[in-house]
Amino acid sequence: MIIAVDFDGTIVTHEYPRIGKPIPFAIQTLKKLQEEDHHQIILWTVREGALLQEALDYCKSKGLEFYAVNSNYPEEEPEHHTPRKLVADLWIDDRNLGGLPDWGVIYNMVHTGHPYEPAPQGNMENLNHKKKKGFFARLFD
Repeated sequence: MIIAVDFDGTIVTHEYPRIGKPIPFAIQTLKKLQEEDHHQIILWTVREGALLQEALDYCKSKGLEFYAVNSNYPEEEPEHHTPRKLVADLWIDDRNLGGLPDWGVIYNMVHTGHPYEPAPQGNMENLNHKKKKGFFARLFD
C-alpha cells in the first residue's frame, strides 16, 4: 500500500516553520509499517527548500526515510508534480475530518484493514436517537 503522511501536526506537533515536538509513536509506527508490513511511505508536506530538508533530516536522524517526498516516486522531476497531486491508498494527516487518531489506532487500521470507528459518546438511547436523524439534522441539535 502507498501511504502519504504529513509532517507538521502528524509526525511532530504543529509549530511550523520550526520542528515541533515528536508525536508519540509516529516515527515508530511509520517505520513498522515500512519494515514489517512493507508499505511505501511518501512524505507529503507543504515544506519546501531548507524547511523540507530540515524535516527530512529530522526523520532520518530517527531512522525514518521515505520512499518519495512530495512526489509519487523518487525519480519524479519536480516540474512534473506541480501542483503536487499524489496517488496514494491512504493519507495520514492531522487535518482529516475528525482529526488525527492515536498512532496505535492508525497502525491497527492499516495492519488489519479495518476502518476507524471512534468510541460512541453519551448513552445508547441518545446514540440510537441520533442515528435516526439525517447528518445535517444532527449538526444543528
